[in-house]
Parts: sequence; C-alpha cells; structure tokens
Amino acid sequence: MKHSVQKGLAKAGIRAAQKHIFVCIGPDCCSPKHEGEPLWKHIKDRLRDANVAAMRTKAGCFRICAGGPWVVIYPEGIWYGEVTCERFDKILQQHLIGGRPVTEWVVAQNPLRCPGHADDTPRRHLAMESNSQADSRSAPDASVQH
Repeated sequence: MKHSVQKGLAKAGIRAAQKHIFVCIGPDCCSPKHEGEPLWKHIKDRLRDANVAAMRTKAGCFRICAGGPWVVIYPEGIWYGEVTCERFDKILQQHLIGGRPVTEWVVAQNPLRCPGHADDTPRRHLAMESNSQADSRSAPDASVQH
C-alpha cells in the first residue's frame, strides 16, 4: 500500500474509530451556509475536544430534503434530524460518550448488519419475512425500524 494511502487512513482515524458520523449539510433540507457548514465545523471541533474515537463524513444530500441538518451515527444506525450545534452537544455527551441515544430526537433507527455476521439475526429474520414474495437474496427494506 502506498505511503500516502496509509497516511490518509491514519489521518481519518479509520483503525481507531468506534463510531462513524454522517452529516447531511443540505442544500434542500437546510441552508448549507447558515446551518450545515457551521454544524459540520462544530462537530469537528467538539469531537476533537472530547477525544471521541469517531470518523465523520460530510454529505451533500441524504435525499430526505426536509428537516435537516441530519446526523446518522453508526454502527447503531441512529438518525437525528434538525440537528443544531446545541443539540449535537447533547448527542455528543449522552449518545457518543454515554452510549445512550437521545431518544426524543431519534427519527429512525437502522443498524446495518453484514449477512452471516454474528449480530445479523434480527435482519436475517426480517429478510426472510419480507422476502417471501421476492428473491431471498435481496436486502430487507431499509425503512424498517428496530
């Protein structure tokens, strides 16, 4: 592997990350200039200050196009809408550090699982139920909440 790739992987914190935070900064769900970008910078600063082992990825659109900015936290698959800097501070303390999602702000939950992985049982069960009329190899509907 090239040294530049190794350096990039280290900078992104991939090996140490315990969470992955995706942030939709608009343009249709919110104003990128007034809401999305300031939230992105705030998340970056707060994660660094709190020394949380999390990667973050900025997205231009989650295709929801309302109720943003959006934040999704994996591996739990917790979706938060209308996230402000103040809301993120509570999400940081309670969810990312404390391990308890801020339930009053959770809009959806969809933990992603790998087929055949030890923690895949709930998804495999849903896949078998939802695919009785479809190809059994297809994934269950992502809108199913757990």
